[in-house]
Amino acid sequence: MRILVLGGGVVGVTTAYQLLQDGHDVALLERHPDVAQETSWGNAGMIAPGHSFVWSSPRAPWILLKSLFLKNQALRFRPSADPRLWSWSLRFLAECTAAKARANTLRKHRIAAYSQRVLHEVLAAEHLDYDRNARGIVYFYRDPAALEAGVAHMQLLAEDGQEIRVLDRAQLLQIEPSLAGAGDRIAGGIYCPTDETGDCNKFTTGLAAVCRGRGAEWHTGTTITDIEAAGDIVTGVHTDHGTFKADAYVMALGCQSPQLARRIGVALPVYPIKGYSLTIPIGNHKAPPTVGAVDEHNLVAISRFGDRVRVTATAEFAGYDTTHKPADFAFMKGVVQELYPDGADYERAEMWAGLRPMTPDNLPIVGRKRHRNLYYNTGHGHIGWTMSHGSARLAADVIAGRTPAIPVDGLA
Repeated sequence: MRILVLGGGVVGVTTAYQLLQDGHDVALLERHPDVAQETSWGNAGMIAPGHSFVWSSPRAPWILLKSLFLKNQALRFRPSADPRLWSWSLRFLAECTAAKARANTLRKHRIAAYSQRVLHEVLAAEHLDYDRNARGIVYFYRDPAALEAGVAHMQLLAEDGQEIRVLDRAQLLQIEPSLAGAGDRIAGGIYCPTDETGDCNKFTTGLAAVCRGRGAEWHTGTTITDIEAAGDIVTGVHTDHGTFKADAYVMALGCQSPQLARRIGVALPVYPIKGYSLTIPIGNHKAPPTVGAVDEHNLVAISRFGDRVRVTATAEFAGYDTTHKPADFAFMKGVVQELYPDGADYERAEMWAGLRPMTPDNLPIVGRKRHRNLYYNTGHGHIGWTMSHGSARLAADVIAGRTPAIPVDGLA
C-alpha cells in the first residue's frame, strides 16, 4: 500500500520508518528543507517515562492564574483574541481534576514506557548516533518537604512499573558530581535509572537517512496547501509542488494538524504551547552535566548532548507565536549557571522557542476519525520525543489491522 506521511518531525519520521518495516511504499512531505527543524530541533532531549505526569492537574489552574501577575511561573497564560485559545483552555481546565489527572497520567506513562521499548528495538536494528546517554535522569528538589511530596507523587508511576530510587544529597552527588557546587541548595532527588537522553534532531535526521536508503520518497521544502476528500475518503494532498496521492495518509503535522484537518471538517483538540530552550557549548569547562536532570522547584530540564548542554523551561499558552527575546531566557540561564557554575560557555548560548502540540488531556491522537484512509499521529505535547516511537508503532498497527501491543481506545 502506498502511504503518504504528512510532516517530518520525529513523529512523522518514526511513523515512516515503522510503515517501511511493514513493507509499505512510503512517501513523506515536509515544508522545511530538512526534517526535525521545529519542535524536534530544540526540545529537552529526554526519553523520560519517569516524567509522564500530565500538565492538566489540579495545580494547573492556580499556576496559570498566578502567571497573569507573576513572572517565572512554569505554566504561563497569555490572553489573546484567538477564540481557539479560550475553547481549548476550557477543555484543558476540565481535565484538571484529581481523578482525570491520575487516569491520564497512567495512560501517558504506559505509552511512554512502551515507546521506549520500541526505541530500543530500533536501536538494535539500526546504527544511529545521536549523543545518547543511558545513565538515567535525576529529578531533584530544593528542600526536604518538597522531596517528600515528590516521592509521594512519584508512587503513582512506581506502582505502574517505573523504576525509581530515592536519593539523599550525598547519593545524588555520587550520580551527578557536577552538581557539587550547588549541593547545599539541593535536599535530594528521585533517580530514574532507565530514563535517558539524546539529541532528537540527530536521531530524526539519522532515521530519515535510513528510510531514504530503503526507498522512501522524501519531499522536503514542500508546503502543504490543502487536502481534498470525497465523502469519507481522502483523495489527495495539494502542495506548492503539485498534488500527491496515495492509498492512505498519516497526519503527523504537530501544531499544524488542526489547521489542515479543519479543511475536511475534522476538529482536532490540538493547541500550541510555547517552550524555550538554550543550547550551550561546553567549551573547555571542567564540570558540565553528565546525566540528565530536572530542577523540580524551577521546572528547568538539563541534558548533555556530547559537547553541548540543552536547557529547557516554560510552557506558555501563547498561540502560534515563536518570537523570543533575551529576557525570556534570563531565568533559566540563571538556574543552570547556579547549578553548574563551571558547566558550559554560557555567554555563547543559542536561544530557541518552539511550539508543543498539546491536547487537553495530554495524550496523543492516534488512529482514524471520519475518513477511512486518513490516520492521525499528532498532539504529543511536551514529551513527543519520548512517545514518538511507540505511537508510530501503534499507528502502523492500526493501519495494518493488527491488535496493538497497548490499548489505543480513546486516543483518536
